[in-house]
Amino acid sequence: RIMEAGLAQRLVQAGIRTLNGPQKAQAERFGVEIIEMRDWQPGMLLNLAGPLYLSLDMDALDPAFAPGVSHHEPGGFSTRQVIQIIQEIDVPLVGADIVELNPVRDPLGVTTAVAAKLLKEIVSKLLTS
Repeated sequence: RIMEAGLAQRLVQAGIRTLNGPQKAQAERFGVEIIEMRDWQPGMLLNLAGPLYLSLDMDALDPAFAPGVSHHEPGGFSTRQVIQIIQEIDVPLVGADIVELNPVRDPLGVTTAVAAKLLKEIVSKLLTS
């Protein structure tokens, strides 16, 4: 919706594992840059410009690392990869959110612990930006 309203200059979605026809068409229509997981490489440069708002969708993580999400899709990011992405942000981070945490699907609380760790990394980045 942010692109429909013209509220962002650029939107990058990284770690996409399933992209159907209508989703692809909508992304193209609004100029959303898609980096599919199969194309992701460690250290990949995203050429980000600030100010940056980070929306972290917990579905981007592999279910082995985050089982408490709404949509399980194997082949996602590891916790370490997401931490590295956050730590490598080198432009001013002005806000963030974490979405798609579903504790009902994770009775052991693994995903909540991962989300808390990622939140800590994001807050650290916000405080040093």
